Amino acid sequence: MAKEQNNQPQQEQDINQLLRVRRDKLAALQEAGKDPFQITKYDVAHHSKDIKDNFDELEGKQVSIAGRLMAKRVMGKASFCNVQDLPGNIQCYVARDSVGEEPYADFKKFDVGDIVGVKGEVFRTQKGEMSIHVSEITLLSKSLQILPEKYHGLVNTDIRYRQRYTDLIMNEEVKETFVKRSRIISAIRRYLDGQGFMEVETPMLVSNAGGAAARPFETHFNALDEDVKLRISLELYLKRLIVGGMERVYEIGRVFRNEGLDTRHNPEFTLMELYQAYTDYYGMMDLTENMFRYVAREVCGTTTVPYGEEMIDLGKPFARMTMIEAVKKYTGIDFDEVADTEAAKKLADEKEVHYEERHTKGDILNLFFEEFVEEHLVQPTFIMDHPIEISPLTKRKPDKPDYVERFELFITGREMCNAYSELNDPVDQRERFKAQEAALAAGDEEANTTDEDFLNALEIGMPPTGGIGYGIDRLVMLLTDSPAIRDVLLFPTMKSLDK
Repeated sequence: MAKEQNNQPQQEQDINQLLRVRRDKLAALQEAGKDPFQITKYDVAHHSKDIKDNFDELEGKQVSIAGRLMAKRVMGKASFCNVQDLPGNIQCYVARDSVGEEPYADFKKFDVGDIVGVKGEVFRTQKGEMSIHVSEITLLSKSLQILPEKYHGLVNTDIRYRQRYTDLIMNEEVKETFVKRSRIISAIRRYLDGQGFMEVETPMLVSNAGGAAARPFETHFNALDEDVKLRISLELYLKRLIVGGMERVYEIGRVFRNEGLDTRHNPEFTLMELYQAYTDYYGMMDLTENMFRYVAREVCGTTTVPYGEEMIDLGKPFARMTMIEAVKKYTGIDFDEVADTEAAKKLADEKEVHYEERHTKGDILNLFFEEFVEEHLVQPTFIMDHPIEISPLTKRKPDKPDYVERFELFITGREMCNAYSELNDPVDQRERFKAQEAALAAGDEEANTTDEDFLNALEIGMPPTGGIGYGIDRLVMLLTDSPAIRDVLLFPTMKSLDK
C-alpha cells in the first residue's frame, strides 16, 4: 500500500506531461494553419456496421466514415488504426504512399481519442479482417484528455455515471443499452399510435402536485411571486383531457419525486401514463400484456428475455391475483377473515411488520404485501383489488367497497406499472381528498391535497375510464438486463462533488 502511495505523485506527473504534449500538438497544428476546430463539417456516407454487413457489395469501393480513434499501431511507412463510430468500429490501413508524405507525418502524431474522418477503399487484410485502405484521413477534433486504458476499460461506477460520455466511448454494452432504450420508447409510441391513442404534453410546473403518493420538489415562480411544485405524476391533467373529449391520450415525460436514491429509484425519472375512455382496469391489463409483448418482439426479437439468472416469459398470459390472495399464498393469512384495524395491527405485531398509528386495516394489508410477497413475483403477475386507503383516485369495487378496481404489474419482484378503473364520481373524489388531507395533517408527507379544478372537471363529467402509469426506466432495465436504474439513465442524479 505504501509503495502504491509513493507511486501516485509520479503517475500524476506522467499524466500531466502527456496532457501538456497534447496541448503542444494542438498549438503546433494551429500555428501551421491546420486547426482541427476550424473544420465545420465532414461528409459521412457510411458507418462501420454498414460496411461490415454489406462487405461483399462494398469490397473495392470507396467509403467515407468518421469516428473516434481508439487504437493506433505505427509501423514505419504503413500503420493500422481503429475508428469507432455509433454502431461499432472498423480497422483502417494507413500507408504513406496512399495518403501522401505530409498527411502521413501528421497522422503519426494523432492521439487515441482524436476524432477523424476517413476516406478509402473497402478490402480484406491477409488475416481476413474487413478494413478500409485509407486514401485520405482528416483530423476533425483534437482530444486534450486521456481515455481510460482500453484493456481494463472504465469500471469505476461513480466515474461512469458522472462522465457518461466517457462511459459510452469505453463500454460498448453501455452504448447498446441506450440505443435500445430509444428503440423501446419508439416501439411504445408505435403501438399506442396504432391503437388510436394521441400523444400529448401537460405542465411540469404545477400548483398542486397530485396523482401519486410522493413528496414533490418545490420552487418559486418569480414572475407571479408564487410557490410552485414539480409534477410527481401526469394523472390529473390527462384526466382533464378525457373530460374534454380526448378519448385516448398518453404522455411520456419526466416526473420528479423528492425521495431517496437506490437501485430502483431516482428522483427524476421517466413516466408514461395513458387514459382510455369507456374501459376499465381489465381493459388496461389486456393493453399492458399486448404492449409488453409487442415491445419485446420489436426490440429483443423474442418474448422471452433474460434478467439476471431468470428467463422472463412475456409471451404467455400474465398471472392474476388479488392482493388478498397473494398475501394468503405467501403468509397463510386471509385478510378477508381479519375483522378490523385492531385485529390487523395485532397480526402485524406478531409478524414484526412495522406500521404507524394512523394506519388502518387496508394499509396493513399493503404492508404485508410489500414485506412478504413482492420479492416472489418474478414472472409477470398482476396484483389486483387494492385497499381503498392506498388508492385515493380509484373506483370502488361495487361488491366490495373497501377495495378498489386497481392493479399493479410485478416482474422480477418490481412494480412495473399501476392502473385503475378511474374514479369519476366527484362527490366520492372530494371525500377521498378529505381523507388524504387528514392523512397529511397526521404526518403523511406523501398524501395528496385537494385539487379544486380537477374536482370541477369531474363535476362537468368524465366517462368511465381506464388509466395506467408505466415506469419507463424499469421497463428498460428489464429489456436490457440492467440491475440498477442508474444503468439506464444517461445522466442519473449524483451527489455534488463539492459536498
